Amino acid sequence: MPRIIDVVEFMDESGREIVHREPQGGPGDFRLGSQVIVRQSQTAVFFRDGQALDLFGPGRHTLDTLNLPILASLIGLVTSGRTPFPAEVVFVNMRQFIDQKWGTPEPILVRDQAFGMVRLRAFGSYAFQVADPRHFVNAIAGQQGVFTTNAVQDYLRSMIVQRFTDIIGGLHQSVLDMAGQYSELSTHARSYLADDFRALGLTLSAFYTNAITPTEDTQKAIDERSSMGALGDLDQYMKFKAARAMGDAANNPAGGASTGVGLGAGIGLGAGLAGMMNQALQPGVPPAPAAQPQPQPTPQAPPASSGSTSLTRAQVQDAIDILDLRFSKGEISEETYNRMMSKWETRLKELGG
Repeated sequence: MPRIIDVVEFMDESGREIVHREPQGGPGDFRLGSQVIVRQSQTAVFFRDGQALDLFGPGRHTLDTLNLPILASLIGLVTSGRTPFPAEVVFVNMRQFIDQKWGTPEPILVRDQAFGMVRLRAFGSYAFQVADPRHFVNAIAGQQGVFTTNAVQDYLRSMIVQRFTDIIGGLHQSVLDMAGQYSELSTHARSYLADDFRALGLTLSAFYTNAITPTEDTQKAIDERSSMGALGDLDQYMKFKAARAMGDAANNPAGGASTGVGLGAGIGLGAGLAGMMNQALQPGVPPAPAAQPQPQPTPQAPPASSGSTSLTRAQVQDAIDILDLRFSKGEISEETYNRMMSKWETRLKELGG
């Protein structure tokens, strides 16, 4: 014989529970005469067959057909009926929940005016309150099958991140400029999310963006730009790459004559490669040959018996990186990109890439 629930209540000592179901495992057996005890700041919602039905505010309530009009009509209860009926009671906390955390679990990919495509993380907080408990239980429990506070918080965070990603993607600004716009961005996001919360029976009372941070790879690109001061200038970029190559050559354990040659070659090849890229990106103009490095008086370069070429694999790869950068920034057409990429990839294969 099933156990009849004579008294049902939920005492939330933490004050942080958004929603709680009794019985927790699913429907229990109630009957007319059973009591529902509702604490201050709570609303109790009778729930059956995926629907939020009758509501009870703070106080002690004895169930009868007068305070269960919807449920009584649904299952045909009569005034003197003592037959048990299955149902659930969902206790909803009507307090305002502040300092709720949100954040991107994975980096989001957005287009950046200065760097092309970048990966960012975003974090913040928000505050909300249940405005319509019946609608809230219908939307969260009835449609989503969510009955626990953790599940509600996860659902809201997921919704916020999805919308915030759309907002960031539509800014078309550089990550360097976003830090000064957190307040404006938060206001825009709150307005954008208000309808989503309202559709769940909630009120979004506050929304804050605390940080938008680049991933490690994106931060390296920002640091590199800061180091050279002019990432948008291809000639300067290639000279910068050449200077870094010179530093690598200086640290080459081989040392000796090959190091001296590498230092001299880096200067010439940096300028030459930039010239080749700039000319190659002009439609219909064949790329000019790379400038040959100036001979160094000492030490002498070894004989070119090893089949060395005017460009190294690293320098060709740099050219490919720049090609990707210019295409992502919309500086060259797809046709030009494909044509030049084919040539540089062929050159890379010739060098054993």
